[in-house]
Amino acid sequence: MFPPSQNFNLDVTAISGICGSVSIACWVVVFSPQIIEQFRRGSADGLSLQFIIVWLLGDIFNILGAVLQGVLPTMIILAIYYTLADIVLLLQCFYYRGFTWHDEVIPPPKPTGNHSNGTSHLGEANERTGLLSTTENRERRPSGISETSVHPSHLSPAVPLQSTPLPPTTKPHTTLQTTLFNLASILMVISAGVFGWWLSERSQSPHKPRKHPHDTGVSFNLWGQIFGYFCALLYLGSRIPQLLLNYRRKSTSGVSMLFFLFACIGNLTYVLSIFAYEPHCAGRYGKCAPGEAGRLYGRYIAVNASWLAGSLGTLVLDMGIFVQFFVYRELEEGGEEEVESVVDGRERPLLERGDSAY
Repeated sequence: MFPPSQNFNLDVTAISGICGSVSIACWVVVFSPQIIEQFRRGSADGLSLQFIIVWLLGDIFNILGAVLQGVLPTMIILAIYYTLADIVLLLQCFYYRGFTWHDEVIPPPKPTGNHSNGTSHLGEANERTGLLSTTENRERRPSGISETSVHPSHLSPAVPLQSTPLPPTTKPHTTLQTTLFNLASILMVISAGVFGWWLSERSQSPHKPRKHPHDTGVSFNLWGQIFGYFCALLYLGSRIPQLLLNYRRKSTSGVSMLFFLFACIGNLTYVLSIFAYEPHCAGRYGKCAPGEAGRLYGRYIAVNASWLAGSLGTLVLDMGIFVQFFVYRELEEGGEEEVESVVDGRERPLLERGDSAY
C-alpha cells in the first residue's frame, strides 16, 4: 500500500497527463480550421501574413530551445510538426494573395444592396434598370440558345417570361449553428485527448510508478533558456499584427474562430500540465525533507518559465481577438439587417422583408 504522499503524487500526475494529452490533441488540429476556411472562401485576406511569419519564427526557436533544454522527444516532434503546419498555411496565403510580406487591408464584401447611394448590386432590378438586361442575359443564357428563342413553357400566363434561373445561393449559418458546431468540435478533440491518455495509461505496467509528463530532469541550459524566451517573445508579438488587421478591416471575416479556440485550449491545458507537478524527493517512499519540495517545485517552474510566459501571454492576447469576433460580428449583422429593410433609399414592403416566422 502506498503512503498518502505517493497517492497524491499519482493524482497530480494523472491531472498533468490528461491536460498534456488534451493540449497535444488541440495543437495537432489547430491549423486545420483556418486552412479549410481559406480553401472554402478561395481567399486569405482575413489572416495576417505577419502573424503567420512571426509565429513560424517562434516555432523554430521553440524547436531549438526544446532540443537544448532536453524536453520530451514527443514535444520536440510536435514542435517540428507545428513548424511544417505553419509553412503549409503560409504557402496557402501566398497562393491566394501572391508573394508579399505585407498585409493589405481589403474590406470584406458588403451585403447585397446599397441604400446609401441609391444603387443596387448587379442583377438586382430597380426603377432605373430595363426589364431585360442584355449583357446579363447573354452571360446567363446557355450556349446554343439565341436571344429571340423562348421556351414553350413561357407561353402559359402562369409562367413569367424570365431568363435562365441562377443556382440558389447557400444560406449563411446562424450564430446558434456556428456555436453548436464549434462546441461539438472542441468536445471531440478534448475527448480524443483524454482517450489518448487513457490508452497510454493502459499500456503501462501496473507495477511501474507513473512519472510526470515533464519530469525529464530539472536542469538549466543557457542557450535553451535564451531560445525559449525568444520563442515566448515571438509568440506574444505574433498576435499583434492580427489584432491590428482586424481593427483596420473592422471585421474578422475570413478568420476561423476554431483556429483560435483550439490555440487557447491548447495553451491553457499546456500551462496546467506544467503547474500540476509534484516534486520527486530522494527520501523513503518519496518523502521530502522540510522545504525540499518547495525548492524542487520552484526550480522546475523556473526552468519552464519561458514556455509558461509564451503560453499565458498569447492566451491573454487571444482574448482580445475573441472580443473582436463578437464586436465586429454584431456590426456586420446590424448592417445586413439595415440593408434587408431598406433598398434604394426606400423601405421595403413588409411582405418582402422575410421577417415572418412562417
